[in-house]
Amino acid sequence: MRLGSGTFAACCVVVEVLGVVLFLRGFFPAPVRSSSSSKHQAEPPAPEPSAGASSNWTKLPPPLFSKVVIVLIDALRDDFVFGSKGVKFMPYTTYLVEKGASHSFVAEAKPPTVTMPRIKALMTGSVPGFIDVVMNLNSPALLEDNVITQAKAAGKRIISYGDETWVKLFPKHFVEYDGTTSFFVSDYTEVDENVTRHLDKVLKRGDWDVLILHYLGLDHIGHVSGPSSPLIGRKLSEMDGVLMKIHTALLSEERETLLPSLLVLCGDHGMSETGGHGASSTEEVSTPLLLVSSAFERKPGDIRHPKHVQQTDLAATLAIGLGLPIPKNSVGHLLFPAIEGKPMREQLRFLHLNTVQLTKLLQENVPSYEKEPGFEQFKISERLHGNWIRLYLEENNSEVLFNLGTKVRRQYLDALKTLSLSLSRQVAQYDVYSMVVGTVVVLEVLTLLLLSIPQALSSKAELEVPLLSPVFSLLFYLTFLVLSAVHVIVCTSTESSCYLCSLSWLTAGGVMVLVSALLCAVVSALTKVLVRGKLLSKNAAHSNSRWSELDLLILLGTLGHVLSLGASSFIEEEHQTWYFLVSTLCLALCHDIYRNYLPGDDCEPQRCLHVEGGFDGATPALQDKNTSSAVLELNRGCKSPSSLGTLRGYEKWMVLASPWVILTCCRLLRSLNQTGVQWAHRPDLGHWLTSSDHKAALSVLAALSLAVIFALIQRRCSPASKVAMALGLLGVYCYRAAIGNVLFPWQQDNKDISKGILEARFVYVFVLGILFTGTKDLLKSQVVAAGFTVKTVGLWELYSGFVLLAALLLRPHNLPVLVLSLLIQTLMAKFVWKPLRHDVAEVTVMHYWFGQAFFYFQGNSNNIATVDISAGFVGLDTYVEIPAIFLTAFATYAGPVLWASHLVSFLSSEASRITAGDRSLDSPEGMLEGRSPCHRALS
Repeated sequence: MRLGSGTFAACCVVVEVLGVVLFLRGFFPAPVRSSSSSKHQAEPPAPEPSAGASSNWTKLPPPLFSKVVIVLIDALRDDFVFGSKGVKFMPYTTYLVEKGASHSFVAEAKPPTVTMPRIKALMTGSVPGFIDVVMNLNSPALLEDNVITQAKAAGKRIISYGDETWVKLFPKHFVEYDGTTSFFVSDYTEVDENVTRHLDKVLKRGDWDVLILHYLGLDHIGHVSGPSSPLIGRKLSEMDGVLMKIHTALLSEERETLLPSLLVLCGDHGMSETGGHGASSTEEVSTPLLLVSSAFERKPGDIRHPKHVQQTDLAATLAIGLGLPIPKNSVGHLLFPAIEGKPMREQLRFLHLNTVQLTKLLQENVPSYEKEPGFEQFKISERLHGNWIRLYLEENNSEVLFNLGTKVRRQYLDALKTLSLSLSRQVAQYDVYSMVVGTVVVLEVLTLLLLSIPQALSSKAELEVPLLSPVFSLLFYLTFLVLSAVHVIVCTSTESSCYLCSLSWLTAGGVMVLVSALLCAVVSALTKVLVRGKLLSKNAAHSNSRWSELDLLILLGTLGHVLSLGASSFIEEEHQTWYFLVSTLCLALCHDIYRNYLPGDDCEPQRCLHVEGGFDGATPALQDKNTSSAVLELNRGCKSPSSLGTLRGYEKWMVLASPWVILTCCRLLRSLNQTGVQWAHRPDLGHWLTSSDHKAALSVLAALSLAVIFALIQRRCSPASKVAMALGLLGVYCYRAAIGNVLFPWQQDNKDISKGILEARFVYVFVLGILFTGTKDLLKSQVVAAGFTVKTVGLWELYSGFVLLAALLLRPHNLPVLVLSLLIQTLMAKFVWKPLRHDVAEVTVMHYWFGQAFFYFQGNSNNIATVDISAGFVGLDTYVEIPAIFLTAFATYAGPVLWASHLVSFLSSEASRITAGDRSLDSPEGMLEGRSPCHRALS
């Protein structure tokens, strides 16, 4: 069966997507969900258990609190409240924690630690998935059962001020709201003042039951300045004043009500040492949870240390406190200290309702739920609870009743912890079977593509797929039978849920057919390649071509990196892989240079045919059409080992020293930013520079870096672009001085801090001007005779514009990363790639390797917390989605983008040089002068 290359590629892409989707379905398993309707229909609560006696408590318990105020401070770390900063900047909150009527906890937030998934966890009690990281940008309405929806259905009046995420998640749920944009991180004053300005009025009113206040300023300060910024202390003091105002107002109002009020202080997530969040470091997942109410009586000398709980536990606690049903999908358990002061019967009733809800969720999501320890504990607890009810109805007070009640309570608490742990583990359980099948499909398609490239690129552009051959059919049927047997064994023996096993037999059979057909196609293609390879080896016995050590390093390094991505630990510490590869590459280049510098035979035809000053890999594409194919083949392998001997003294020593200089630069950059997971907390040079005590040193370093950037980039710019670059870099320093990162020589402190909007827009003008000049030259190259020269200048102008934009967006301590990137590019282009005549493939892979390494040199990682969101708001006074996303993405991937743009510029300049050399060879004199000694000897 013959297929066109386009049809074959389209089919491969479709199958590849199916394989990736299947893998992701196993890697991101379906969350724990109740099979009940999502319309939040009221279900009768579970009756109180009884043993031989009829209980009259079949309804939900009444609410414990008349009003609930939730103060959610974005990015509030636990040590900001319970640590030294809390003692220093939040004295009233510290008093409530240590001596007030309160219960304090350290609530663990499950990753991803971004705002929208955390709000969902707080209100639903479920564990959101990583897909919610994408949804965080534009939060859809929450259809899952939650506390807010239950409260609205019960007639509770809810008011929300702060982050507009609440309004998006719960539309039409609030009787009053005032949303603020959460993504404009440059604003950390007005965004909180817009919340606090409502307090005086709303606290005096009595027409609400739940008040939600979401403060964003602390999170914005973290993104811009980090957790060590002096602005953190000021913001914590501001929040402490807000809490005191709310608590005082609630206490004064309780005198007129029968039930006490509840004040909840919490954070949605923490803050890493760099100010970001999104991952699973201790600083990001540890948040404070403080419950304050006059119902929580504390005796003198009663010391209550913060207990460690899950963030999902708050949903069940709020539901019980408001007299509402616990959300159906909640995997958290009731915080027992909140009901500790209630009578024993009420305590057991609350615990029983929570245990019944978790047991139902376990039954609907775990096939072998009866074998779960939590389910067995629940049955024992319920039986003991029934005995206690019977004894309670017979005689109200006795020591036996109290002891049995204490035992039942302890049994319930153990069952709750076990059930919650089992359900939470179910969320993080991988579907290994689906992952394996998806991986096999992807690898089969990739292998088939690699083996089919020669046929696809041939003149016919067709491929022969032997679907009807007898050998193919026999192998296909055998493979299909084996895979079907494996499928039956896996689906009948596994105790956990599996996506492929939940599919119909017809659909699962289709997957087996696909895997079998792909395997047969791969075997057929591999057989043809091996047969063709043997024939070619016989016909090309005279060929003297071989792979160099550098080629082997590039191939093995790239394949090794791809294979390393199969382990999560290698993904977390991927920067170590790239640091090793670029360091090894430098040593290999040093070996290559020293080997070529040694005297050798200048008259090896297969290696010496080249054009002086040319770029080897680009030469065949630019040769004259009448040139013989034999010359083309020779020219592909031409690298002159003696070309280093023709260099002058200065250039020769620079060639010899360049790999060591590059290796030294890479080692210095590794000390600038710690990244990854295991060692990200260790101190580095970046932390030292960004501390307030070393601002003068950072200022000097930033100024020198900007000066060196200009010196390295201006050499090929037009006069107008040189002026624009100089003014733009000056504007970069002025912007950093305006926002307080660096100092001017005449500036003693940074009291006059602004947002730097004017200075940043000043730089943007020059960035756009340089990019416009480069674009104009590129368009001009399409119509001008000397197109290659104009095109090369235009590409360098574009590259210069990207460099200026990167200088503006990168934090000042990262400017040396940009400097050393430009320095390494200059050294490689002038003293490595040109003298050694590296071909296009080698230069491209080297650019890719260094681009990836510089991604991590910036301090980035595969951890979402290292994304510098503040870069997206440089020069913006309001939140504009498209520019913010573009600027954030560019700042994050500045290293790979700059190396990719340098690659395009470098290849274009070498192609232009070869074209100019070919023109000079049109005359007989030029042809002899432009060739190497070996080439002239052959002539």
